[in-house]
Amino acid sequence: MIFIVISIDIRPEKRDEFLTGVRRYSAQVREEPGNRHFTCYESVDTADQFVVVANYADQAAGEAHVASEHAQWFFGWLPAVVSRVPTIVYQDIGDTTWTEMGEVRDRM
Repeated sequence: MIFIVISIDIRPEKRDEFLTGVRRYSAQVREEPGNRHFTCYESVDTADQFVVVANYADQAAGEAHVASEHAQWFFGWLPAVVSRVPTIVYQDIGDTTWTEMGEVRDRM
């Protein structure tokens, strides 16, 4: 599984535009055959800071995503709304799936 976390800082005056664009993009990405998870979260501590968490089944699914029309649109559009270049963590963590968090599961 490919595990990706992207930190995105948005220019305050572009917040509404970013939210509209990232909602559109998120819906498109979630429809991709190899996508397992794609969600954009907003920081509770830092205004206009967002984090995207994405998972793809494998490298081929990730490559198909990057080559997609909607990803190319997003990469071209994003510079217009960010306050700095986004940072990314990309890891191929092998063949795995999401599992329950034992520390909480055992208390339920």
